[in-house]
Amino acid sequence: MEQFKIEHDRPGCIGCGACAAVAPRFWTMDPVDGKSDLVGAKKTEESGEIVKEEMSIDDKNYEANMNAAQSCPVNVIHIIDVKENKKLI
Repeated sequence: MEQFKIEHDRPGCIGCGACAAVAPRFWTMDPVDGKSDLVGAKKTEESGEIVKEEMSIDDKNYEANMNAAQSCPVNVIHIIDVKENKKLI
């Protein structure tokens, strides 16, 4: 079981690219709508639009994704400690 989960509230993304700049292995910018995408994440769609992306990560991928979350000016990237059931950001 992974220790952390990333949740991305994609509709709130403003496409600033900060997450992709600090953690390019995990975050990319969609060339169609300009919003960020979490690479390899499970995507939830409503009416054909991605509304949420989720992915489990372990300790070794925590720092890069925490940096991405902290760099987001609109706070749409959330890191959850699964073991503690606690939202860290």
